Amino acid sequence: MEIKKEYSNGELTITWKPGLCQHAGVCVKTLPHVYNPKAQPWITLEHATTAELMAQIDRCPSGALSYRLNK
Repeated sequence: MEIKKEYSNGELTITWKPGLCQHAGVCVKTLPHVYNPKAQPWITLEHATTAELMAQIDRCPSGALSYRLNK
């Protein structure tokens, strides 16, 4: 069974699939205040706007990070 973790800021829900992650580091390099692999939770959405999060996730090379807009 595939592991998925979800994080939400109310407007946006990010899904992280650790099994797909290639550890390219695009997320950490682009938004280091949001993505901190040493922290728990490692994703803190309140440190970026929804637009910034969407732009960064669109650059994830493995597809391990995806998002959906909440209605």
